[in-house]
Amino acid sequence: MVLYKKCFLVVGALLASIMMATPAMAESKKTTYTEEEFLNAFGNKTRDVVAKQLGQPLKKEQSVKPSNASNVLGRPTEKQGKPDQVEMWYYKDLVKYDPKRTYKTIELTFVNDRCVNIAFFNNR
Repeated sequence: MVLYKKCFLVVGALLASIMMATPAMAESKKTTYTEEEFLNAFGNKTRDVVAKQLGQPLKKEQSVKPSNASNVLGRPTEKQGKPDQVEMWYYKDLVKYDPKRTYKTIELTFVNDRCVNIAFFNNR
């Protein structure tokens, strides 16, 4: 009877450790894309689609027009209607540029909820 209880405790401890380790291993497993796959998968997609597939970005930034933009350009920059909403999302280590290395930073630029530009960086 004592041997049965010890075996039951050992099996229970093993199962508990496996159950605790499995979610951590699943989170660390990340999908990487080639440049072409990433561009095709996320170009012209909405923020919701990107967030659903990639999760929330590491960093978000809002674009702000400089106060003297009209003077610098030499022409009016104001237009009629609602201004465009421009937001940049940043992800890390998702896109491979060769079999062993990935870009350090990926920037997705959204204008009015659509991804209009994707940039890959190693120097940021």
